[in-house]
Amino acid sequence: MTTTSTHLRSIALHWTDLHEAAGQPAVVGAFGLGLRGYLARLDQADRDEFNYDRNHAAHLRSLERDPIQLGERPVPVRLHILDTMRAVEAALVHCADDIADRVQRAPMAMPSARHADTYTTRRQAHLAFEDRKRQAQLAHADLVDPRRWRYTGRRTASHAALWLLARIERAPGPCRRLTEDEEQRIGNVAVGAAARVERALDIAAQQRTLSTPCPDCGGAVDVHGGEGRTPVAHCTGCGKIWAESGVIAA
Repeated sequence: MTTTSTHLRSIALHWTDLHEAAGQPAVVGAFGLGLRGYLARLDQADRDEFNYDRNHAAHLRSLERDPIQLGERPVPVRLHILDTMRAVEAALVHCADDIADRVQRAPMAMPSARHADTYTTRRQAHLAFEDRKRQAQLAHADLVDPRRWRYTGRRTASHAALWLLARIERAPGPCRRLTEDEEQRIGNVAVGAAARVERALDIAAQQRTLSTPCPDCGGAVDVHGGEGRTPVAHCTGCGKIWAESGVIAA
């Protein structure tokens, strides 16, 4: 059984892959809706890249097409990858905000200064000063503790995934232990985010049942694909198997 920890690790590990995939051409042979789904995906990618280029300055597009132009050409952006990244990041950061608001304790307060007249001897004043100094150092260290979730600064999907992973695995930090409901909340967000990442990168095997039955026996037709493979359809009734090239087994 895939655990919440596994989903969160997968997101953190593959976040760089998503950044790289966003600037790479679409891969043919991914899972699609039906046998010709990968062709539709390719057509959609071409349209996305065309729309992206059209929104750029005209002179940049001219330079792109100029065969004598030196230097690297801009890489087309895959918009569906960017949409996935935005959705996953928003979900994870919002979840981390919510969990931190519940489980993360407030930073230690800085010690207050005391008037010199409070002390009867110089030694007593010196000891009190040293004690306040230690308290101030501890309070500052607690405030800047890298294990704290922060509401400003580094609020990325990978950082949120790793912070939530630390909470799930009860790692040390300025937080109390999660309740069962809080663990379930993180689990729900993690499984949905990981599924989006895997679909975007086409790294998970997938199976879907077509709404159209088998033309020979009327049985249900399952389409298997993903992991970069060309989709293959299989009738659960008569056992016939189709690929893009046609019937490969009957």
